[in-house]
Amino acid sequence: MKPFILVLFCLSMQMCSQVKQPVKSNAIKNSSSMENSSSKKENPYYSRTDRTKLNVPNSEWKKILDPEVYAVAREADTERPGTGKYNQFDELGEYYCVVCGNHLFRSDSKFSSTCGWPSFFEADKEGVSYKRDSTYGMERTEVLCKRCDSHLGHVFNDGPPPTGTRFCMNSVSLDFQPDAKTAEK
Repeated sequence: MKPFILVLFCLSMQMCSQVKQPVKSNAIKNSSSMENSSSKKENPYYSRTDRTKLNVPNSEWKKILDPEVYAVAREADTERPGTGKYNQFDELGEYYCVVCGNHLFRSDSKFSSTCGWPSFFEADKEGVSYKRDSTYGMERTEVLCKRCDSHLGHVFNDGPPPTGTRFCMNSVSLDFQPDAKTAEK
């Protein structure tokens, strides 16, 4: 019985994702703003208004994105739990895909799940898509940006009402824009 409980405990500890050591990027380490450092000026695909599906090869994304963003968004890596800048962040505003600018979440759907990653109970239905993920011997549902197919995180059915879902996201995959009233303060 004890080995069975130990196995269940180990599996539950990996609930959100298999964690790999992230690639360190000086641009991300030295960033003082709340926006991720993937330079939108150097990214011709970034737009907060265009929802046209992108078909950009990873070789092109690798030239544009910071190494840490590329590892998570394009290779489905995961940032370490508790290290993301949006994990314990509660400003009002909108969350976008850091890779392409597609709208993903509204801040009023964010909640404190204590899983170590920013969590939301509802996503923009036009912003995300889903894919079965059987990696690491687990059955999960991967959440992708609907516009550029970048990895955002996973969704689970243990969230709060009204949806009962928990979108467990990587901060490095998110770009935050505060509400105008919040930004004026």
